[in-house]
Amino acid sequence: MQALLAAKTKLGIKPRVLGAPGFSHHQLVADELGTIAEKLRGFAYCDAPALTAEEVVTHRGLFGNKRIMVLWPGFRVWDVPSNGYIDQPASARALGLRAKLDNDVGWHKTLSNIPINGVSGLTADVDWDLQNTATMAGYLNANEVTTMVVQDGFRFWGSRTCSGDPEFAFESFVRSRDVVADTIAEAHLWAIDKPMSRQLIEEIIEGANAKFRELEAHGYIAGAKCWLDPELNLTASLAAGKLFIDYELTPIPPLEQLTFHSHIMDRYLVNLLPEARPE
Repeated sequence: MQALLAAKTKLGIKPRVLGAPGFSHHQLVADELGTIAEKLRGFAYCDAPALTAEEVVTHRGLFGNKRIMVLWPGFRVWDVPSNGYIDQPASARALGLRAKLDNDVGWHKTLSNIPINGVSGLTADVDWDLQNTATMAGYLNANEVTTMVVQDGFRFWGSRTCSGDPEFAFESFVRSRDVVADTIAEAHLWAIDKPMSRQLIEEIIEGANAKFRELEAHGYIAGAKCWLDPELNLTASLAAGKLFIDYELTPIPPLEQLTFHSHIMDRYLVNLLPEARPE
């Protein structure tokens, strides 16, 4: 896993989607994935041991890292070499689906409620009802465990991280902040080591705000704004070649719970009567 830290230097690519299928159900491996994810501003998808739902929730309680999502159960897939079904860790499919979503939809969409290809079953029974959270799936989701449900195919169900901070509760919140930070920094590489001037500072701020408007227009973020705080940019820091730019960001939250309230009325009974026709 440590080789991931050198990927940018060796391959020119920064790994953002991290996992270790077949190993990440071990606490030490998951912890290390979380540590590496912090350094890379990535996100780790980790399996839970093949336990009961209650034990899985206890396992989830071992982590508080905003860059870890716990997945349970695993998948049953058809294995051609053995001509039979085998069990696979859920993280293997999560990694592939995450990469596909990033490419086809965007980093603002969570893994949840997307059909998964090549799956025949689950390694444990998980009951679920779209209109009732008093199910095993609802119990797991309420305890920040992403599970799997069957509805027009198999789907991941859940968008929560292991963070107790509401700012980082959702997978999309963490990843949006990371991608925006890297996007803004890389978009202003050209400004590094240029002579500092009022014009340069204004160009940086306007460049960042222009990028924010673009991301908002495409639905990647709800909004963002960049500005210069004079209290942070003192004479001493400017003389040392340091410039501090602030920005605020609102990621797009997933629609996690949709509730319809029904109201029985008699006003529409008139629709049953035929329309009066002129004689």
